[in-house]
Amino acid sequence: MIADRNPIVLELETGTYYWCSGGQSENQLFCDAHKEIEFAFGAFEITEKQQKAICNCKYTGNPPYCDGSHSKL
Repeated sequence: MIADRNPIVLELETGTYYWCSGGQSENQLFCDAHKEIEFAFGAFEITEKQQKAICNCKYTGNPPYCDGSHSKL
């Protein structure tokens, strides 16, 4: 399910994040279920504060980061 055809650019603090790969989370673009059930597919680690473009179309070849796939949809 495509949540949006554009990425979301965020300034992320250090920590573990859980990217929604299915598009059905109520807390897009982050998953509201994977963390609770320890589903590792959507987990990604940020080791230093940085700006990232996170995929929101769910078709990226480099999850969870945007690779421009949305432009081909």
